[in-house]
Amino acid sequence: MITTLAERPLELADLLGWLVEDGLIPNQLGETVQAVNQGARRSQHPLVMIAEHKWPDQRDPQNVLDLDRLTAWLAQRVGLPLMHIDPLKINVPAITAVMSYAYAKRFKIIALEVRPNEVTIATSEPFQREWQEELEPILNKQIRRVMANPVDIERYLVEFYSLSRAVRAAHDDRQDSGSSVQNLEQLMELGRSGKLDANDQHVVNIVDWLLQYAYSQRASDIHIEPTRNQTNIRFRIDGVMQMVYQIPPSVGTAVTSRIKILGRMDVSEKRRPQDGRLKTRSSQGREVELRLSTMPTAFGEKLVLRIFDPEVLVKDYRALGFSQSETDQWGSLINRPNGIILVTGPTGSGKTTTLYTTLKELARPEVNVCTVEDPIELVEPSFNQMQVQHNIELDFASGVRTLLRQDPDIIMIGEIRDRETAEMAVQASLTGHLVFSTLHTNDAPTAVTRLLEIGVPPYLLRATLLGVLGQRLTRTLCPHCKEQVSLNEELWDSLICPLRTKSKPSHVYQPSGCLECRQTGFYGRVGIYEMMMVSPAIKRLITPDCDVNMIRRLAISEGMRPLRLSGAQKVMKGLTTIEEVLKVAPPESIEE
Repeated sequence: MITTLAERPLELADLLGWLVEDGLIPNQLGETVQAVNQGARRSQHPLVMIAEHKWPDQRDPQNVLDLDRLTAWLAQRVGLPLMHIDPLKINVPAITAVMSYAYAKRFKIIALEVRPNEVTIATSEPFQREWQEELEPILNKQIRRVMANPVDIERYLVEFYSLSRAVRAAHDDRQDSGSSVQNLEQLMELGRSGKLDANDQHVVNIVDWLLQYAYSQRASDIHIEPTRNQTNIRFRIDGVMQMVYQIPPSVGTAVTSRIKILGRMDVSEKRRPQDGRLKTRSSQGREVELRLSTMPTAFGEKLVLRIFDPEVLVKDYRALGFSQSETDQWGSLINRPNGIILVTGPTGSGKTTTLYTTLKELARPEVNVCTVEDPIELVEPSFNQMQVQHNIELDFASGVRTLLRQDPDIIMIGEIRDRETAEMAVQASLTGHLVFSTLHTNDAPTAVTRLLEIGVPPYLLRATLLGVLGQRLTRTLCPHCKEQVSLNEELWDSLICPLRTKSKPSHVYQPSGCLECRQTGFYGRVGIYEMMMVSPAIKRLITPDCDVNMIRRLAISEGMRPLRLSGAQKVMKGLTTIEEVLKVAPPESIEE
């Protein structure tokens, strides 16, 4: 039913009457709340006032009449399309140029999309049309009105216009500063700091917004990338890169300098890569650590901020994606008194999270846990952490040598990269220490041949290696919107046919898209694992000319679930999709 009213703001009485009429609330309830809120009805949007009561939907008592549900109902009632404001899909410079902040605030409207002949503008007041009649001749474009959450409109009005003002002001301040883009032809001048003021209030505001925005969007990395004509800001969310904002090169240089100052890095040095760290506090009060890395490129310094949330350390193994059997196997490994335990996988596969979660569990008051890392990923008070510093010849091998004189019980080596580090790890395990480390290999069995290639003697490997955990991260389906579909048997066979597994699910789930997951269909990531326990039979295969395929087949026969099979079990549980597993799990891990 489409309701028409004279041009005026929505009243609480209007909405309550329609809610009763549509059967969403009982009649008596509407009359009571109307009387209670009579004096405050103009202080906030009536949808917000109703949503605060959290009434059950009379048509569907399982659901509460929250603001999103009420906004969707009102949009349908008045015949307007509903649109959720996704800040990652908004071209902020374009939408803030449509109208002034004062005008947008006055009518509580916000532009969401600008096309050559049309502008999409969101409102929470469906019966106010004065602004549409004024803007259409000025813009010389047709206006498409949509309905949006009033709280989102108010929030993003402030965020978008504040950010746009800060970028514009920072750019204007630098028009005559003499600083220019540091492109390929100016590499000899990269060490020159120019006349940039990284402490300018506009730049400070941009950096503050950038960090808070990254936290709210669950980003794991922030990329600030200079190009010839602009600086791109991108986030990695659930493993996928997303374009966030584009700013002028001069402002991008100032933003990078500001972050380098906060990370105690050399601002004037732009020719060499640098590393730094930064600890911040989110708007919710959580402390968040960031690891900074710069790299000189053809058009200036590229800066990447990797975000580490300390809350990952309080996760148990099931939250990381371990099955019950994998949790039990891992528990039996990490409670051995001595030996080497390896975690393998490419960069960004969750190795650090697995190791830190494990060490956090083992770091009891009576145990001395020491680490040597490059760099220290997360500062954890219960560990004794040392950072590799190549400029003073403190590498992994010399770091382990130092740790052995520190009376450790458990040692974690950030990565085994060379023969000397591998030999020190073996020596530490032979002298009664439990050693954890990482390797960059495709799967768990390949770790054995990789160590042999580095130069570890087979007899020492047989004596020290306890187990290898191979892992990957795969995106998880959004629990709020995933849809059940029939199994694509051909796709399923491409996933697990080489394992000759007979069981097949009757159905699987696919992504759909909702407000919770920003229409992506995925929310968060989970680990898939293959755990190879080094049994006496496997030890007998560790020879100078050993065959990794023989080790793999024997490990599978002894119970190791390869990465793709582990992923297939996540698919059967409705946690992810076949396509996601095929994307991250190498076929070599299931070779027969």
